[in-house]
Amino acid sequence: MNWTDERVERLTKLWAEGLSASQIAAQLGGVSRNAVIGKVHRLNLPGRAKAGGAASAAPRPAKRVAASAPRPQSNFAARPQARTAQRPAGATLVREEMEMEATTQDVAVYKPAGNIVVPINRKLALTELTERTCKWPMGDPLKDDFHFCGAESPDNSPYCKYHGRMAYQPVNERRNKAVARA
Repeated sequence: MNWTDERVERLTKLWAEGLSASQIAAQLGGVSRNAVIGKVHRLNLPGRAKAGGAASAAPRPAKRVAASAPRPQSNFAARPQARTAQRPAGATLVREEMEMEATTQDVAVYKPAGNIVVPINRKLALTELTERTCKWPMGDPLKDDFHFCGAESPDNSPYCKYHGRMAYQPVNERRNKAVARA
């Protein structure tokens, strides 16, 4: 269906009268509601006049502001004070606000078992790692002295026995710690 000058004229007249796009499409015939809306936008026609006559220019009455009673004190504790902290992130400093809150909970303290033997790390670079070396990262990856443990690892493990114990905790041990905290 083509938009002839006659159909465009009729569209603008019906639009100005305030008919909906569906009603205009029905009167024109052969076009959809979306086609009418698209043509109205392409013609940059102003917003439709309200159906049912001229719009009243009477101003709306101002909203009444209800007299409010004083608000009761909140039952919630005051917010903790925010503190700005700076820390390096790559080549730039990052400022972030952290909320500091005084806690009364005990801090978990690491208690190593007496019979753990710490392996001598071989300080291997990424390119020197093999299937049988420990791949536990040591240090800051952005620094020159970053390396991997490199100690001998057992079959089917990326870590030596020492770092394997750190990486993989038995499920029961984790559950017991969670229950103890609760």
